[in-house]
Amino acid sequence: MDVISRELQRSAPDYVVYVPKSVDGSTFDTGNEHFLVFPGPDGSLLSVWTQSSYEGAGDHRIMFTRSDDGGQSWSTPVHVVGPRRPGDGRMASWGFPLLSRSGRIYVLYNQYQGIDDVIHQHTGTMDGVYSDDCGQTWSKPETVPMPRSAFDHPNPAVPSNWIIWQIPMRDLTGKYFYGVSRWVSKAVRTPPLTSSWTQWETVIEFCRFENIDDDPAVSAIQTTWSPASQALRVPHYQQPLLSVAQEPSIVRLPDQRLFLVMRTMAGCIWYSVSADDGVTWSNPSPLLRQDHGLPILEPLCCCPIYQLHDGRYVLLHHNNNGRVNGCSPEDTHCNRRPAFIALGEYRPDAQQPIWFSDSKVLMDNDGERLGPLKRIDIGVYPSLTTRNGEDVLWHPERKFFLLGKKITAEFLADLSVPKA
Repeated sequence: MDVISRELQRSAPDYVVYVPKSVDGSTFDTGNEHFLVFPGPDGSLLSVWTQSSYEGAGDHRIMFTRSDDGGQSWSTPVHVVGPRRPGDGRMASWGFPLLSRSGRIYVLYNQYQGIDDVIHQHTGTMDGVYSDDCGQTWSKPETVPMPRSAFDHPNPAVPSNWIIWQIPMRDLTGKYFYGVSRWVSKAVRTPPLTSSWTQWETVIEFCRFENIDDDPAVSAIQTTWSPASQALRVPHYQQPLLSVAQEPSIVRLPDQRLFLVMRTMAGCIWYSVSADDGVTWSNPSPLLRQDHGLPILEPLCCCPIYQLHDGRYVLLHHNNNGRVNGCSPEDTHCNRRPAFIALGEYRPDAQQPIWFSDSKVLMDNDGERLGPLKRIDIGVYPSLTTRNGEDVLWHPERKFFLLGKKITAEFLADLSVPKA
């Protein structure tokens, strides 16, 4: 059995979406991440993701594929925008979809413009394309007008540093809405203590897409952004004046409030709640198993929360504070495994409105390194779909394979959430 065939089965996937054609990067497709699967307007499952030779290689591109049989098989991926290999133009990263009520599919992304502020992967304009035929053809790229932020470089010629990493949700008025990870420009950020990228200052802002259902040209998309004064901040564990708050994940509560979790450099997940549909948010706090309980540990890694088809919630995380497998909190190349699930239930009278069970290992890759960067992370930059009572986590395994894992009632049966 060759390396790819063996490693493909290591995490016991239920669905296989994409398998790279090489291990060493020679086919320019061995970096696959930011994997967002969503229902298409014609009953299909659609997906966009960021592909490259490897993360940061300079050839980030946006790819698209579809499944007409519920994820069992997938079409040959279509290149949407971005370079096909290093040196073939400026990269396009972190694409996310917006589906209008007419069925038009927008994909917006971070477009590198040749100017590095924090890092070339995050410094860029918000550009986009759209398709009116379910991904068979795509419009020419255009730029979405993006207002300047107090966290940007004072020179307006330097683009913002940002990423939207999950599929935006509909707000109570039907507009698309989501949290934005905003890396603070080097020109205005709190100085880091070391050269580690884990100390680059970040905050969370919020963006509302006002007119997607009008099917505008990409350049005519209108956005409203939260004021910088209301950005969410979380103190770094060594330098409290420096904020590291990134990659928000948001769910709707039964009482219509919004519940957000985020990755931090504090050794645990933090959360915030909005009672006015995302206009304002509570001061972030550590996420606990229950009121007055223990914090839920997490290194500097995404930790999304999703609502299941039965109304309960699952939190995907790694259940360590960064100091695991011989790592320090800064060693993100080795502390992002295994992937755990905690079951969450709504507690209407609690201070923290979702309480969580103990955590259970969902999947692992045994720490076997793979790909040009020899990655071992699992359960990072995923998405979740619910169809016909089946919940599926779609995830980039070691940022190499694109796979699907069922979240079944049988798996969750032995997880017990504390009672109010």
